[in-house]
Amino acid sequence: MCTLALLGLAGTALSVGGAVVEGQQSKQMADYQAKAYEQQAQAEAQSAAFEQSQERHKQDLLQAQARAQAGASGVGISGSPTEVLAANARQGQVDLNAILYNSQLRQNNLNSQAAISRFSGKQAVTASIFNAGSALVGGLSKIYDPTKAVSLGGSAFSPRASAAIAGGYSGLY
Repeated sequence: MCTLALLGLAGTALSVGGAVVEGQQSKQMADYQAKAYEQQAQAEAQSAAFEQSQERHKQDLLQAQARAQAGASGVGISGSPTEVLAANARQGQVDLNAILYNSQLRQNNLNSQAAISRFSGKQAVTASIFNAGSALVGGLSKIYDPTKAVSLGGSAFSPRASAAIAGGYSGLY
């Protein structure tokens, strides 16, 4: 019978340990996922910087072409050609700001995903601790047998002898 109790205790220990390890593995996986999201956010920032640089270069070329065309037509760069160039520059800046804004939105989304992933990992650890506690209580309750338990405070004598000592059992005379 002692062997069964030991086996039950060992099974409980394995169940408790398994629950804790599962939670730690879930947290580790969530942390890796969070790191991947953060790396994607960083890559997004780099991509947006490159895209802005390309757009700025394209706009510089367009502005240079517009100035060259205006100069080649014999029209001075004042008045309406200047206004067109200024409007083009403003639109170009709006385009650059849109690239940056969209990139920041994507980065925020990825960073939020990273935070959610980390939170999920912490939740998994907490859940595994509760599962381990539940497994421990459940396993220990299966090992305990109340019919074999030692009771404290009772008499060491048989019920008849206890009655005789306590109050004069008449069946002894």
